[in-house]
Amino acid sequence: MTDVIENTNEKTNLADPKLREMIDPILAANQELPGATMVVLNEIQRTVGYVSPEIQQYVAYRLGVPVSVVHGVVSFYSFFTTQPRGKHTVKFCLGTACYVGGTPQIIEKAKQITGIEPGKTTANGNLTLEVCRCVGACSQAPVVVIDDVIQGRVRPNRFPQLIRSIQEEGKA
Repeated sequence: MTDVIENTNEKTNLADPKLREMIDPILAANQELPGATMVVLNEIQRTVGYVSPEIQQYVAYRLGVPVSVVHGVVSFYSFFTTQPRGKHTVKFCLGTACYVGGTPQIIEKAKQITGIEPGKTTANGNLTLEVCRCVGACSQAPVVVIDDVIQGRVRPNRFPQLIRSIQEEGKA
């Protein structure tokens, strides 16, 4: 059995003691709970910041469930991410009101000034662009969410002002 764990750790990059120190207590505290998969993945997302394919594999092994079950949860719920995010996140709402209100143009402006596509992180690790579905602020469409703060009635020409402090922070 030890060989399997060593192989899993090697394959999942969890030989890193710091990562295991974060994940193992979460697994130990929750693995006996009904619905442990969702609870564990939520805690890992909150603690580590992402649930990589390697982490998914490790969680599946430790919980005794198929990797497909873990991956199914991670891929179904949009709040899970499989890659590390930047220090700051900018989310563009693509709900109907926001889309019609001009979110595609705001995304284009964001791509121009950051040099990255949605779903990507700047090279300095400071900023991640993401798209999301309705955030429930339709009366303020189009909406951009910056570090969990809703910015309403955003126009493409106003977007650079919204992220200026984030960009300057990344240059320091």
